[in-house]
Amino acid sequence: MLRFNFIPYPLWRRRIPAPLKAALRPVWSAFTTADADAQPPASDPAMIDYLVRGRLLVGDDARRALDALRAFPMPELHTPPAAPTESPTAALPLRIQAQWEPLEAVLMAFPVLYPPLWASHAAMIAAVAPVARVDLLVPSAEWARLAAFYLDQHEISADGVRWISLPTDDIWIRDYAPFFGVDAHGRRAAVGAVYDPLPHYPQERDDAMGAAYARLIGAPFVKLDIHTEGGNLWTDGAGTLIMSEDIYARNPALTPDQVERGLRRAFAFERLIVTPKLRHEETGHVDLLVKLADAQTALVSTPAIPFNRDALRQASSILRQAGYRVFDLPAPPPYLNWGIFPIWRSYTNALTVNGRVLVPTFGISLDALALAIYREAMPDCVVIPIDCAAAANGGGAVHCLTHDVPRANLQSDPQ
Repeated sequence: MLRFNFIPYPLWRRRIPAPLKAALRPVWSAFTTADADAQPPASDPAMIDYLVRGRLLVGDDARRALDALRAFPMPELHTPPAAPTESPTAALPLRIQAQWEPLEAVLMAFPVLYPPLWASHAAMIAAVAPVARVDLLVPSAEWARLAAFYLDQHEISADGVRWISLPTDDIWIRDYAPFFGVDAHGRRAAVGAVYDPLPHYPQERDDAMGAAYARLIGAPFVKLDIHTEGGNLWTDGAGTLIMSEDIYARNPALTPDQVERGLRRAFAFERLIVTPKLRHEETGHVDLLVKLADAQTALVSTPAIPFNRDALRQASSILRQAGYRVFDLPAPPPYLNWGIFPIWRSYTNALTVNGRVLVPTFGISLDALALAIYREAMPDCVVIPIDCAAAANGGGAVHCLTHDVPRANLQSDPQ
């Protein structure tokens, strides 16, 4: 199936020769937001114009919106401190908490470059804020104010949002945010893997984000000398890590045994479950195959068509043999965006946060079935659908766009 949907990825940031990029910039700017994160609208009228061009304005009265923006205050902005001369070190390995344990906050990076994703982020903020703080990354104070104004215009309270001035290269924060856990001394700490999965794009700011955020919350930070992304790790908090075999492809210089030893130095676990990687799916992440509901229950994608049927059946079989109760979720049929980008939509790309589970939906008939299965598999959680039809074109959904931050006072051993 061929589609021509918005691409929520900074294609213009590919590493191409500077003269060619300079020549292409006027073309990009005509139909993309280009470098708007680094060059925010410089005035209130320019901000309203950005909302108008992005079809983000509530109603069609730009003059009234401008008057409202002029009276709108700047939200309080938090900035991570510079690297301290001495920082506490974590006593590895960490116990990585399960997502259903108490969370202090959920991290998101506001999609200033991608107007079609503002609505999905607003919906996630509205769903998370009543039960956990939303730590929202923005490139600058100007973007914090415009994003806060957008939420206000859509009647979404920002009372539960902590605005953080921390520029990143992109919005897929699950993959470059650090892994949080409890070290051997009972302290919350963070481990950051090497984030560099796309050699044609700059990712230095994404890779540096983990250490900066850890400084903000006062958590020790350790850099892990293994290449992987957060979307390729699930844990039950009780001794199991689940990853796809893509972890080995990300570390071609290491043997599987060396990869596992590196993981064991960082994370406390007893068994590592490795699932197959989906064919023609670019991330290779396990969160597009599996969602842990609790320590005994997993939701697994099952195909409605032959494409990737063997890999998904194998993943389901591996988890059943490992002792999990497995619920089968439908897998929407994949499609090609612009004939180049294979898009794999998945209902397992969900987030559990303090008694709620945010489930991606795609505006298709399978949504209702997926939500019903979540209600059956997670009866103690409030199931909240989040429209991710636009986000899916960037290769992810709710889980990829968020990152959970556990409370600081959790125990080193699961209760």
